[in-house]
Formats: sequence, structure tokens, C-alpha cells
Amino acid sequence: MTKKEAAKRIAQLRKTINYYSYQYHVLDKLDISAAAWDSLKHELKELEDAFPDLITPDSPTRRVSGQPLDKFIKVSHKERMLSLEDAFSPEETAAWQERIQKLVSASAKSAASNPRDKLDYFAELKIDGFAISLVYKDGLFAVGSTRGDGRTGEDVTQNLKTIESIPLKLEIRNGWPNDNIKKKVEALVKKGEIEIRGEVYMTKSAFKKVNREREKEGRPLYANPRNTAAGGIRQLDPKIAADRQLNFLAYDIVSDLGQKTHREKHQIARALGFKTDIGGYCRNLDEVIAFWERVEKKREKIPFQIDGLVVQVNSDNLFKKLGVVGKTPRGAIAFKFRPAETTTVVEDIIVQVGRTGALTPVAKLRPVKIGGVVVTRATLHNEDEIKRLDVRIGDTVLIQRAGDVIPDIVGAIKKMRTGKEKKFVMPKNCPICGGQVVRSEGEAVHRCVNKKCAVIQKRQINHFASRKAFDIDGLGPKIVAQLMNEGMISKSSDIFTLQEGDLIPLERFDQKSAKNLINAVKESRRITLSKFIYALGIRHVGEETAINLANYFSRLEKIKKAKLDDLLKVKDTGEIVAKSVREWFNDKSNQKLLADLVENGVEIEKQKTVKRKLAGKTFVLTGQLEEFTRDQVKDRIRRLGGDVSSSVSPETDFVVAGAEPGSKYDRAKKLGVKIIGEKEFKEMTR
Repeated sequence: MTKKEAAKRIAQLRKTINYYSYQYHVLDKLDISAAAWDSLKHELKELEDAFPDLITPDSPTRRVSGQPLDKFIKVSHKERMLSLEDAFSPEETAAWQERIQKLVSASAKSAASNPRDKLDYFAELKIDGFAISLVYKDGLFAVGSTRGDGRTGEDVTQNLKTIESIPLKLEIRNGWPNDNIKKKVEALVKKGEIEIRGEVYMTKSAFKKVNREREKEGRPLYANPRNTAAGGIRQLDPKIAADRQLNFLAYDIVSDLGQKTHREKHQIARALGFKTDIGGYCRNLDEVIAFWERVEKKREKIPFQIDGLVVQVNSDNLFKKLGVVGKTPRGAIAFKFRPAETTTVVEDIIVQVGRTGALTPVAKLRPVKIGGVVVTRATLHNEDEIKRLDVRIGDTVLIQRAGDVIPDIVGAIKKMRTGKEKKFVMPKNCPICGGQVVRSEGEAVHRCVNKKCAVIQKRQINHFASRKAFDIDGLGPKIVAQLMNEGMISKSSDIFTLQEGDLIPLERFDQKSAKNLINAVKESRRITLSKFIYALGIRHVGEETAINLANYFSRLEKIKKAKLDDLLKVKDTGEIVAKSVREWFNDKSNQKLLADLVENGVEIEKQKTVKRKLAGKTFVLTGQLEEFTRDQVKDRIRRLGGDVSSSVSPETDFVVAGAEPGSKYDRAKKLGVKIIGEKEFKEMTR
């Protein structure tokens, strides 16, 4: 290929790749397969490698490039980046409207009124993210900066280039408010400057994924998506920002493009290739409040964290007339949701011991109501997290219900300290058995290493008997605790030595219930290899890894003898998991457990060699299934070589939809992912 031919092909590839990037990141759809999209990117990179002098700053391959910076350069904002006043109820928002109404009325008396100067509004989601400014020169992304103190921020251009939803080059698309604005923008894209402002954020699913990886690696967990996004943008190495899978939503245009309303700013941003949120025009305050109530009800279904609405006077002219007080504009307000946060006191910090011996510090809180639920405890995760938060016994702390479910401590209110607070010290001995506690190098977790620790044994037995493992009906945590207290069982293999006559004299048992449990134990003796591996409770081995191990080795004996290199060949098995499996099978007490299980009648079915007709296919489930449980569907998919994902993306092949499907169904339709029902799924997996 000649250089001229390469230049032509490169231009075509860039245009096509940018179009599909816009489709995916802005329109939530994709008219091409993910594999084809990746192939186009790969071809572009190969051509640019072959002809490096054809590389330009706006190429899609330039998103992650360059060496880490030594420091960030300061950037002055042409127009101040302001903060917003908060309102926490419809009444407070009405009071804000009353204040600006008086100013509008006074202004109308002293000057000729403008027909646009009426109090209508634009309401948009208040994303819990990180405000940034993007400056485009001659249509190319030139400078991206943080808010800083409002007047001066930091140049974080290299990091912002890693965000796929930020265009490296502005392109004129459809949906302009009017032709005059379009013509002015077209001229500025050729020669001139345009400044866009918006929010960098991390989706809930991306945040969970990052924390799952950190947990596997034994590293401290990130506190929340907002801090993780902000931290990624303020790293000197752009590769770190790229790894965080950040997103961007535009909410303001600083440049004068002829826009008259905030609504038009959103239209312009979308027409330039930016993503904006689901905000909308409201004719009056009643419509604002109705929108606020609708969004609050469905906030947990929104893929990123929000804490309210930003309500702004729609007229640009009126917004400017209303002016600024301190650092806040009079013409906009943050209409916050009812708080899912409150303060309370840490009365004590206790330590719980988990199935793998992990010691987890838990804060005992003075009972407090939050989001309609009384909260008395909150996890503190590990010692590093306590140090990071600097939480002490006796502290007044701010707590929140993450996802309105699990309470988390956000931090201590240090100004409330009296000097009587006590620092927490991780125990050197297990609080249950007194055994040694160790923290392995590179891990954030302390563990009890005594395998005979009663709590570890109890939780291991609970795991062993659980639905996804041996599925022993009637052997729940209370019965396990009772049998352990009576000295009838101390390890998983003891379950299969129980006799009906042993159970009848015990509290909670009579002849019928004793017989039912023994029958359930007998029925569970025959088990698939994947469920057996999962039941063993090997550290880092969850349900999917157990299935992958079973599919690869097909027999337990092969897994027992497998070397580290063999284990690393198993799908999605890294060094940490492989070492954990190898260490478990090398342990003599575990070898004894396996022997006891076989001696007590456990039969492991040989992994059936089935046609892996779903190999390479990814499925997502949504809605209420009738004929199958979700676990049954997942098991079928994995057994036939497929993968199950929790979110819909261009890589998804099928969405299995039941009754009342959720947002995954809508996203699948937008992306053109095939949606099938239970009947079609059943046919597919026969």
C-alpha cells in the first residue's frame, strides 16, 4: 500500500470508528458487531504504525498515549466554574423561585421586559461526579481542565482523552436548534474555540468491577464511584484513568454560539457528538417537582450515582441578569433528594470472622433511622479502610446506605471529637478461637489461620450445604450451629455420618423432621464436579471458576494433581486463583477431608462431555422467569460453554427476557442485541 492509499484508508477508518464510538457512547446503540468495531481499530493502529507521520492528535488510537506527567499545569478558566446552592425539599425550591421572581419583577420595572424572561426551567440529573471543562480549538480537543477553585484548575487533557465519550474532534451531526446556530458552530469548528463543560463519572457497574478486581488482589477497596473517578482524572499516568472506564456527560456550553436557552445548549452538545442526560424542559415549578419525584423513585435503576436535580432558569438572558452571589449563580439550584445519609456515633468496633478466616471490622452504631430503616451496624472492610477514614470508637460519623441497602461509614466528623475517642487496633489473635492472625504481603485482609476455629468451620459447613453447593434442604445456619454445639459435626464430611436417631432427641426435631433431613443428606450425596469444587470453599473460587475448572479437567483426580501451569490454562484463572487452588489441594487437612467425603458416600459425577454449543456466547438475564429459576438458566448456559454477564453491552449475544423486564431490555433494544424468551432459550439449549 502506498502512502497516499494509506492516508485515504486511515481517513476512512477514523471517520467510521468515530461514528460507531458516537453511536455506542452517546446514542446507546451499535449497528456493527463489537468484533468488527475492534477489527477496524486494529487495522487503523497497524496502518499508523506503518506510516507514523500520518498520525494526528485526533486519531482514535491516541486516547492513551504518552509518558506519565511529572506534574499538572495550572489553567485559568475564561469564565468562572461556579458551585450551586442546595435545596432539600419542594418547599425550599419554591422559596428559591420566590426570591428570583422578586428579582425578575424588579428588573422588569426598571427596563423593557424581554418576552423570553419568563420563569420556565430546565431540569437535569445532578451526577455525583467530577466537573471539568473541555476547550476545542479549530474543532480539535485542545485542553481539558478541572474546576479547581473555580477560577484556576489543572490541565488533565491526557487523562480526559482516555474517555471514549469525549470526542477528540468535533463533528457536525443532526438535531440543531436552528440553522443560524449550526452555521456559527460550523465556522468555529473550522477556525475558532468552543468550550463545553460537564461531569466525569463512573458507572455503578464499572465501580463494582474495579472493586471486585481489587478484592481479588487483596488491595483496599475504593470508597465510592465519585472519588474513584476524580482520583483517576488526577493521576499523572493516563493509563490509570483509562483502566477506570470513566464516562462524560455534557451539561453546559460556555461559548456564545447563538443559544438563547439552556435547553438549546443540550441540543447543541448532542449535535456535536456529546452525551447529555435525561433532563428536560419544565414549564413551571410544579413540573420540576413532578420530575424530581419521578427520578427519585427510579434513582437506583439509573446506571450512575445521582443525588438530585440541577434546576436552572431556561432563559440564558434571564440567567445572566440574575447574576452571581459569591460562588453560586442565582438562576440555578441543586434540588437534592431526601437524604440517604445521616450522622450517628460509633459505640464500638467489633471483629467478625468469615468462612475463609478473614477478619472484618464492623462498627456498632448508636441506632439511627436512615431511608426509613433503623441502622445499627456498618462494615469497615479492613484495617486500611479504618486508617483511611480515621474512624475511632466514640466518633460521630457520617453514614450512608450505599444503594439504599448496605450502610457505609463515609467518614468521621473530627470537629466533634472530645479527646475520649479510642483508636481501633486489629487483634493479633482470633476473637473466636484465640488462634494466630496474619496479614499476607500485598493483602489488605487479616486472617485467622486456625483451621479448627469454630466460626470458620461453621461458615464453611453453611457454604458446603448451601443451594449452589450440595443443596441440602433443611440444613440451614441455625441447624448447623445446633449440631456443632451438640458436638455432632465439626467439619463438612461429618454431615454424611448423621443418623435419624441422633437428631430426634434434639430441640427443633421430631421423627418427621429428622427423617426429612437425613433423606435430604442422602439425596445430596451424588453431585456434579463443578458444584463439588464450589462446595469446598476454596479461596477465590466462586461458582464460575468452579465450572471452568470442572469443564477443563473433567475429573477431581486431575485437579488434585494439576500443576500451577496447568491451572493457569483454565479460562479466567489468573495466578492468584491458581495458587489458591494448588495450596488448597496440597494441604493435608484438606486431603483428609476429601478422603472422608468419599468414605462417607459422596459420589462425584464425571463432568459430562457435552457439545459446547454456546461457546463464546454471552447472555444477560432480565425480568421474572416462569419455567426456570435464574440459577438454572445460568447453569445451563455455563454448562454449554457460554458466559453470563450482569450488564448489556455490544459484546452481549443474547438477552433472555422474562415478565416485566427492566432497563437491560431497553438497552438491548437500543444496541440491537437479540432478545429471546424462555421458550426460545429452552430450544436453544436442548
